[in-house]
Amino acid sequence: MEDPLGQILTQLTEIKLFFIELGNFLYKNLLVSFLKFEAGKNIFVSALYRQRGRLSRRLIHTGMASLAALGMVIAPVIAQEFPGRSVDPWEIPATAAVLSATTEGSEILTLVSDKVRDKVVEYTIQEGDTVSSIADKFDVSIDTIRWQNNLKSQDAIKVGQVLEILPVTGVSHKVQKGDTVYSIAKKYDTAAQALVDFPYNTFVNDETFELAIGQTVVVPDGVKPAEVLWSPVARVRQVTPNAGTVVASGAFVWPAGGTITQRFVWYHKGIDIANNGAPAVLAADAGRVVVAGWPDGYGYGNRVVIDHGNGFRTLYGHLSQVWVVPGQTVNRGDAIGKMGSTGRSTGIHLHFEIIQNGVYLNPLNVLR
Repeated sequence: MEDPLGQILTQLTEIKLFFIELGNFLYKNLLVSFLKFEAGKNIFVSALYRQRGRLSRRLIHTGMASLAALGMVIAPVIAQEFPGRSVDPWEIPATAAVLSATTEGSEILTLVSDKVRDKVVEYTIQEGDTVSSIADKFDVSIDTIRWQNNLKSQDAIKVGQVLEILPVTGVSHKVQKGDTVYSIAKKYDTAAQALVDFPYNTFVNDETFELAIGQTVVVPDGVKPAEVLWSPVARVRQVTPNAGTVVASGAFVWPAGGTITQRFVWYHKGIDIANNGAPAVLAADAGRVVVAGWPDGYGYGNRVVIDHGNGFRTLYGHLSQVWVVPGQTVNRGDAIGKMGSTGRSTGIHLHFEIIQNGVYLNPLNVLR
């Protein structure tokens, strides 16, 4: 009779041999499969390399198309899962209305922007327009429209005609050789300071106001030579009364005597009073000096600013001499400096401003 222990050992040996053989079998089969896979992979990679990526676009497009198809299939199912929703998105009828970018009306309108104009704009004449109504619409004189468009008469316009409109009343001038701001101002009977103050006139040199040949400048309030004006009232110039005139308490007096060469407009928030005699400049009303001198080295040049203590301030610019200091109090009519041409200036004059609670007022509406 065979020993039971010997039988157990024999079985263990056979089991061990079985697993060894199984391992060898699996190893050989996996190794063969791996070698075959590597060989196939190398062939596939070589094919892709030879195609240099031309198959990649097909693969990407195929993948995206598959995703889109999957989305179309599962979209109704997902839609039904939302609470309170049982609408199949593919069953929603399409609207028959076609939205149009055009307006229902057939009228053609020219909209005038409210922002400050910095260049010449074009305006198409509408039914019922006149030179006068267009001038009012753009806040310029009728002569400005006439000269810019070479109109022979106020009736020489028609519907559909395109007019060029300057940003301010005046004329435009193309700079020729030898032109300066002084010669241009003299030609159009205005002040050189007006050309300099207009913010959209540019200069080759901001110190000397040199102009480039061929550039176009706007001459505010300019008048073409030897022309009979259609609106002559606009050209009446005012001469100030003698500075220091006694007035009622709380009113402003004229700060200097001379000729008003620049009026109050949106880009020039005061008036210019020119006088080659360079007279003394007087305080328009009593108050305390808050600025005296040339703090920024540019712009107004030497200036004095007086705070009148009632919400009003006055500014006196381009002075050649300043005779007060900050903190000093002055009475109405006291001399505070001498008219000059410092800063951004083309000649002897006073730039005068009146400000009420931060708002610039037209001095001609306030001065007595």
